[in-house]
Amino acid sequence: MNKFDDPILITGTAGFIGHALAKELLIRGETIIGIDNLNDYYDVNLKISRIEEIKKIANTMNLKWKFHKVSIEDSLKLKKIFEIYQPKIVINLAAQAGVRYSLKNPKSYIESNLTGFFNVIENCRLFKIKNFIYASSSSVYGGNRNLPYSEKNEVNHPVSLYAVTKKSNELIAHSYSHLYGLPATGLRFFTVYGPWGRPDMAPMIFSNAILNDLPIEVYNYGKMIRDFTYIDDVVEVLCRCCHKPATIDEKFDPKIPNPSSSFAPYRLFNVGCSKPVNLMRFIKLLEKNVGKKARIKFKPLQDGDVIETSANTDLLNDWIDYVPNTEIELGLKYFVEWYKKFSSQN
Repeated sequence: MNKFDDPILITGTAGFIGHALAKELLIRGETIIGIDNLNDYYDVNLKISRIEEIKKIANTMNLKWKFHKVSIEDSLKLKKIFEIYQPKIVINLAAQAGVRYSLKNPKSYIESNLTGFFNVIENCRLFKIKNFIYASSSSVYGGNRNLPYSEKNEVNHPVSLYAVTKKSNELIAHSYSHLYGLPATGLRFFTVYGPWGRPDMAPMIFSNAILNDLPIEVYNYGKMIRDFTYIDDVVEVLCRCCHKPATIDEKFDPKIPNPSSSFAPYRLFNVGCSKPVNLMRFIKLLEKNVGKKARIKFKPLQDGDVIETSANTDLLNDWIDYVPNTEIELGLKYFVEWYKKFSSQN
C-alpha cells in the first residue's frame, strides 16, 4: 500500500487551527498532507515552530505526515500537490486572517481568500474530492444584532472586507456543491483561542503586554463581548466533520430557503462556545492567570469591529452530536501556562 493512500489535505497547516488539527488527526491514525506558504503576516518563527512540533510528533510516533511550502494562490503548484497525493478529504484553513489588517492591506484578502479559495475548490472539483471543509467566520454576521447568531439568519451586511471574503467563500462553495455535487461544509469560527494561538489576537497581545508591564489597548472602552472558543473544541468539531460530508437537505424548502443547508450537498455551522464573555471579565481572568495587573488604555470602537458575538450551535449539535464546551476560566489557564513557557524559550 502506498504510504500516502487516502490522505487528508490541510491547507494553512502552519496556522493556529491547522497546526492543532494536523496533530490530532495524525494521532488518530490519519495520513496528513500539509501545505502553507509561511507568509510574514505575523512572526514566521512561530509558524515554523508549529510545523516542527508536528514533525516531531510524527517522527516520534511513526505517523504519516508530509509538508510542502506552497501557497494556495499558486494554482500550478497547488494542482501538483493534488496530482501527487490524490487526497479524498480537503480542509481549507489557509486564508489571510484578521479583521483589522483588512483595513491596511485589502489586496492580500482578495488574493488569498478569493483567488486562493477558488484554486482549492476548483482542484476539489477536478480530483473528485469526497469531502470539502473550509473555514468561514463569525465575522460574516456583520451588522446583524439578532443574538445569538443563527446560521438561518441572512448575512447581507458585512462590516469588513475580511467578512466579505468569507461570505464569498460560502457562496462559491454552494455553487460548486450544486453544479458538481461537491460536498462542502463551512464552519463559522467564533474567536478561537488557546496554546499556539495567533499573536495578532487579544489573548497573546494582552498576555505579552501584562507580562512586560506595557499598556493594552481596549477598544469601545471595554464594552465588547466575544464568544471565545477553545482550540481543542474546534479541533474536535473538525475531526467529526471529516468523516461526515455535507448532504442534501431533504426538507429544504425553496420558497422559504434555509441559508444553512440546501438542495445541494452543502452545510453551514457555527462553531462557538455559546457562552459570551465581556471583554473586561476576559482581562480580569488573564490578570489572574498571568499574576499581574494590566495597564489599560481605553479607545473608541475600531472600524470593522462588531460589539458582540454569540453563537447558536443547535445545528452543529444535531449534525455531529458535539458542541464546544470548554469554560473560559479553564481555557485561559491552559493558554497562559503555554504562553509563559513558550515566551521564556523564545
